[in-house]
Amino acid sequence: MSLLRFDKVSLAFGHHDLLTAVDFTIDAGEKVCLLGRNGEGKSTLLKLISGELAPDDGTIRLRSGARVACLAQTADAVSGSRVFDVVASGLPETGALIGEYQEAAATLGDGSDTRAAAELERLQHELEAGDGWRLNQRVGTVLSRLALDGAAQFAALSGGQQRRVLLARALVCEPDLLLLDEPTNHLDIEAIAWLEEFAREFAGALLFVSHDRAFVRRVATRICELDRGKLSSWETDYDTYKKRKLAQLEVEAREAHQADKLLAQEEAWVRQGIKARRTRNEGRVRALEALREKRRQRREQRANVSLSVADGEVSGRVVFETEHATVGFDGKPVIADLSLRILRGDRVGIIGPNGAGKSTLIRLLLGELPPDSGRVHRGTKLQIAYFDQRREQLDPERTVMDSVADGNQRVRINGSDRHVAGYLRDFLFPPQRLQSPVSSLSGGERNRLLLARLFTRPANLLVLDEPTNDLDVETLELLEELVADFDGTILLVSHDRAFLDNVVTSTLVFEGNATVTEYVGGYSDWLRQRGPAPAARGRTKPAAEPRGAAPRAGGTAKPPKLSYKENRELEMLPARIEALETEQANLQRATSDADFYQQDRDAIKIALGRLEELAAELELAYARWEYLDAAHHASAKSPR
Repeated sequence: MSLLRFDKVSLAFGHHDLLTAVDFTIDAGEKVCLLGRNGEGKSTLLKLISGELAPDDGTIRLRSGARVACLAQTADAVSGSRVFDVVASGLPETGALIGEYQEAAATLGDGSDTRAAAELERLQHELEAGDGWRLNQRVGTVLSRLALDGAAQFAALSGGQQRRVLLARALVCEPDLLLLDEPTNHLDIEAIAWLEEFAREFAGALLFVSHDRAFVRRVATRICELDRGKLSSWETDYDTYKKRKLAQLEVEAREAHQADKLLAQEEAWVRQGIKARRTRNEGRVRALEALREKRRQRREQRANVSLSVADGEVSGRVVFETEHATVGFDGKPVIADLSLRILRGDRVGIIGPNGAGKSTLIRLLLGELPPDSGRVHRGTKLQIAYFDQRREQLDPERTVMDSVADGNQRVRINGSDRHVAGYLRDFLFPPQRLQSPVSSLSGGERNRLLLARLFTRPANLLVLDEPTNDLDVETLELLEELVADFDGTILLVSHDRAFLDNVVTSTLVFEGNATVTEYVGGYSDWLRQRGPAPAARGRTKPAAEPRGAAPRAGGTAKPPKLSYKENRELEMLPARIEALETEQANLQRATSDADFYQQDRDAIKIALGRLEELAAELELAYARWEYLDAAHHASAKSPR
């Protein structure tokens, strides 16, 4: 029996159908990622499961006795000041009682206060009557498992630690199904890696909404997508889902084009003169009515955001240069002895725990913060577009239109005048939203608005401080393409590992003790180049290295010398990789053809299965080639 089941569930807000006769199941132990564009209804679906909302039609069945818990997105609504109280509040029946008992026991002291002792005794009796001691032990177990101090003040914790406390609150009821809505938002990479390992090892079922592609790749065992009111299930990994979804959309577009063409032909026929109407076939007329109804019911896929940066003039060759720069607060250095050079066209990622000093580094480079010692040189002709993580550039009282055009009706983009309504339509803001205040926008809408405002200005330096939070995957990938194609220089602060890997050419990493180290490449390259990371308190074991991959740099052992067989393998691997890539490309073209899905079901299954095998074989071949090639060069350079 399924843990959770939707049968023909429908829900609408006003005239907007979020869910239309949706069927959906989750089995015990599954790890299901729910994808969909902003506004499609993903969070609404989670609220239906948690019981916060009721469907307009259909039924939702939860297995008898099964418990559902939800990880809150924010800490705004938590009750209790201590970590213990917050976690205990996840037990609605006795959580408050447990918290009262803990606080009373802590304040009783030597027991001389008879009134306090009587209150403690009353609470003790109530706990005994309600199985409170077992539940109290459960709170302690969860605190220990997540390495949390129950006596700590919740408000004093970092964002990542607060998220861990909220997770403990969700887990304390021992849920069979855990719901996570954008769990990685505003977490640093270390916290995301911890949450990733926790999610993989969680014994219950998991349904999560996330735009973090690396998180989805590591955790999800199934992909579900909410698109235009329909929920589809893809029994595959994320990358295979993306390929199959693209093929499906291409088929859908071709079928819609053919249907529109036929409808236009039939409309032309029925509009012919008296002679045609005398001889027309009534069956054909009824078919035309069916075509009209089918076209009326078709829900078109929403357009993508259209992103472009207004080109600035060419900056000087050296954009930033620091020599032994140090900056700190209250006598404590945040960045110490930093020497680096950033040239025109460099794409620099900045990685570090929350509070490490990433925004301080940007302010230092831009001249907003002078160094305590050392020197910072800024290049000439810099035109800066700055995406602010805290969105301080948006006035919550201004309208959407005024936030971009400053009261004007037109904006100038790449030398051309455009009406602000048309420009904002590129960022998916319909005309009826233009006079809405910024305060009414969702997180994703605010990010899109800030990007729209940012890209009206000519720039040769993009400074992006956490630009990916709250963006759906489609918008994130379009932003990624824009950044990758940008001709100028980029400074990117991000915890999105896939975004960093796909965009940056070098990475500045905060490694503790106010030390900032530069590495070539993106996040994955940094993992390979750094030494083994120190084990963090309360962390689960680190993710395993890919099979056959090169060992991480930083060790002092002598590189292994390749055998004759391994040298032959190294020589033959490029040809093998090329053959696999050719087969993969040919098969991808075949599966994208409209006729592909018209053939025998077994043939379709075999072809799609082979595509998955090719992806896995290529990954192993690449990893093996990198390992052998690195060992070959290291061995050649080592002293004999």
